[in-house]
Amino acid sequence: MQGKICLVTGANAGIGRVTAEELARRGATVVMLCRNQAKGEQARNEIITASGNRQVELILADFAALASVRRAAAEFLSRHQKLDVLVNNAGAFFAKRQLSQDGYELTFATNHLGPFLLTKLLLDALKAAAPARIINVSSEAHEGARLHLDEIPSGGKRYQNFRAYADSKLCNILFSYELARRLEGSGVTVNALHPGFVASNFGSSIGGPMGFVFRMLRPIAITPEKGAQTSIYLASAPELETITGKYFTRQQITESSKASYDQQIQTALWQLSEKLVSA
Repeated sequence: MQGKICLVTGANAGIGRVTAEELARRGATVVMLCRNQAKGEQARNEIITASGNRQVELILADFAALASVRRAAAEFLSRHQKLDVLVNNAGAFFAKRQLSQDGYELTFATNHLGPFLLTKLLLDALKAAAPARIINVSSEAHEGARLHLDEIPSGGKRYQNFRAYADSKLCNILFSYELARRLEGSGVTVNALHPGFVASNFGSSIGGPMGFVFRMLRPIAITPEKGAQTSIYLASAPELETITGKYFTRQQITESSKASYDQQIQTALWQLSEKLVSA
């Protein structure tokens, strides 16, 4: 990874932190996109110490706010002319229905619209670095999604937190497959992954039945170090240079849900997303 520039979102904790540190260990220039400045700076300093690599940068971005994503992309492009690896790792689960600053359901805005916009804004930098890679962290939770594109921006009339999360994770895969087709011949690959159920801070503040489920399952969860392995593999393995439009689990290509392969929905989601981020 020497000489490569890698951008990792949600890089101050969990599998994003492990991914950023390992890429730094391998000699890459790592750009961390984090929402919280204090936590981001602490993680950056710790990664520099652990990796011995001082080429670790921090850019602040709140994926629930499209203006913040635009500022972060502009800041990256002011520093770098190319981008070798983009890891869209940041994600969230919200117990109650909330709206983003732009008026969209917060899970959809944070987990899909933010990464969608960031990726689009950085496409020229990725093409300039070709062969380059885009890696979208999804979840096997997508298999429980029942996506209704007319409802997803608002969260629908009856908000269900796990369904909103599952729908957003299906969006990650639909987006990955659509973008992979659009980038054919460009030298930029796009793949999605399920990291496993990871023991991280994800869901730690959730109350009610879903919070209880998270707490009950935590003892059987894998470590962030194990959970990050597929992201690291997709970012760095030489044999994956031309592999695109795939879904990975445990560093192996696997099948995603039947719904994720519907090209009409993939294209419709793309068109809706373009409209929403431009509104």
